[in-house]
Amino acid sequence: TDGKKWKICGALYESVRVKCFILEFFCVDKTFIDLLLSISLSKGFIYGAFCSGKLKGFVSVPSEKIGENKEYMDLTNIHVSEDVRRRGIGKKLFEEATFWAQKQGAEKIYISAHSAVESQAFYKAMGCVEAKQYQQKHVEQEPFDCQLEYSL
Repeated sequence: TDGKKWKICGALYESVRVKCFILEFFCVDKTFIDLLLSISLSKGFIYGAFCSGKLKGFVSVPSEKIGENKEYMDLTNIHVSEDVRRRGIGKKLFEEATFWAQKQGAEKIYISAHSAVESQAFYKAMGCVEAKQYQQKHVEQEPFDCQLEYSL
């Protein structure tokens, strides 16, 4: 790709490490950091993509299953820095998250996706489709998001 070495690191369960890795990434509000810390402490899934020691992307999936029959796991966050997009980092992070969710017994990933054209193109390329079962919590929190799912 660009000649740089990429490293995908996973299972960042220690809360201090997660807090540092998120704060280094970008300025965020306390609510977002608390969400990631709770995912970390509950043994959820948080992976980061690093280049030259700098965090350039991350993905998170809480450990609890959701849905009427608990068939979904929720992909709560996936982000890649704008300066390194279109290099396969988002795809790799998405694949790692879905592999982990499948190992946890989930049948599908649930995604409340931003309606931006770029976001929708990414999820479509990953094989996501409109969710058959909307999660009311997500609809209420982000009414303009597209509710998607990905079968594992």
